[in-house]
Amino acid sequence: MKNLKTELLHKCAFTCTCLWLAFGLLSHAQSAPRPNVLFIAADDLNTDMGSYGVDQVQTPHLDRLAKMGVRFDNAHAQYPVCGPSRASLMTGLRPNTTGFLSNRDQLRERVPDVVTLGQYFQNQGYYSGRVGKIFHYGNPGSIGTDGADDVLSWTERFNPAGIDKMQEENIIRFPGGRTGKKGGLGISMAYWDPVSQDSEHTDGMVADRAVEMIERNKDKPFFIAAGFFNPHCPYVAPRTYFDMYPIEEITLPDLEAAKRDLEDVPAMALLGEKSWPYYFKGMTAEEALKCKQAYYACVSFVDAQVGKLLDTLEKHNLLENTIVIFWSDHGYFLGEKGLWFKHKNFERSTKVPLIIAGHGVDARGKAVSEPVELLDLYPTLVDLLGHQIPDALEGESLIPFLKNANHKWEKPAISQVYRGPDAQGYSIRTRQWRFTEWNGGKDGYELYNHENDPGEVVNLAHNRAYLKIREQLKTQLKPYVKYN
Repeated sequence: MKNLKTELLHKCAFTCTCLWLAFGLLSHAQSAPRPNVLFIAADDLNTDMGSYGVDQVQTPHLDRLAKMGVRFDNAHAQYPVCGPSRASLMTGLRPNTTGFLSNRDQLRERVPDVVTLGQYFQNQGYYSGRVGKIFHYGNPGSIGTDGADDVLSWTERFNPAGIDKMQEENIIRFPGGRTGKKGGLGISMAYWDPVSQDSEHTDGMVADRAVEMIERNKDKPFFIAAGFFNPHCPYVAPRTYFDMYPIEEITLPDLEAAKRDLEDVPAMALLGEKSWPYYFKGMTAEEALKCKQAYYACVSFVDAQVGKLLDTLEKHNLLENTIVIFWSDHGYFLGEKGLWFKHKNFERSTKVPLIIAGHGVDARGKAVSEPVELLDLYPTLVDLLGHQIPDALEGESLIPFLKNANHKWEKPAISQVYRGPDAQGYSIRTRQWRFTEWNGGKDGYELYNHENDPGEVVNLAHNRAYLKIREQLKTQLKPYVKYN
């Protein structure tokens, strides 16, 4: 009887110990702070940055972020235009799934019940705040307004407007150096370099407000999205940033070589060009040089604002428990192939800078060469929270790369442009190749080998030696293609 009593007491003690341990672990899990997210966007930023090997462009704060995190060297937008790209990223859905294929589209008209990234964090009890451009805005036309923003995505939102918006009449436009006219700057070769302070400009105000949002919400989990409008045209920044780039040190690609480069490109690949070179008829090389200088000045201006945000996280000991993501909505031409702006299925137009640092990142200071998509950011953030990734999301978590930058996968990056039912192009980017088809091939193919042709100069699509590769890539692309 005594032995039985002792045995029962031991079992009871063991059970109580297990319950206590379970309760303790549960309490610890419940009390452990949930990671914050600082979601930083730039507008029309290509990979001309110091951390991406373009030493001329001074980006010390983004270089610092890359050393703290993982840099993705082969990241691509799903659509090389602001509105569709941002809608895809913020919903985790491809443009064909949302039906959002132009800057004129409205998210809730296309997918009224979609749960955006901002909504997802709100549903988890996070503060979800936006300042500046995350969803589409006409730039600079919609600065100071909500633009085409999604009200359901945010706990609160802010729309600053600086002198770049309020004093548009001072902006110098090319060709011809025109001034004194407001409006029409959304697609322009135009600049202004006022003697001014950062905080007089919209992007300086975006950074200042984002700092305030971080400090006000530092004691609770936050998802703060800071969207910078630069370096989107018109290229406006304080003069100190222009002084970093003496005009005599700015160069443009040779136009004769650029003309030869385009000889083997399907006509539809260049549809929408008003003129060649540099988009506007009458543009001179000197004017294009000034615009490139101004673009680089704007890149360094954005970099300085990112520095303010990183300094704020560091000041409040938030760096280790904050997921920091820096991204751009698509790439940008600066005279390569004689082209300017975006809306192309070339590498220069789809490739974006993407850096992830902070909480959950082990492979710090490393670079990833595998192709990834902006579409992958939504599932990555869900995964970093430790939650199950919703089946509806069409991207894949990037966590394996955050643990090991040498991780390999076979998922390609898909990009598309839509200029009408009879003018559509789809591009697939693998580790080695970019293949593009126009209207299913009816209006041409492109095939580039990125191992020895990163500038996509030689179109191999009709070279008999590469027909098998072309057909393999066409088959691989097929599940993502939808022609209206």
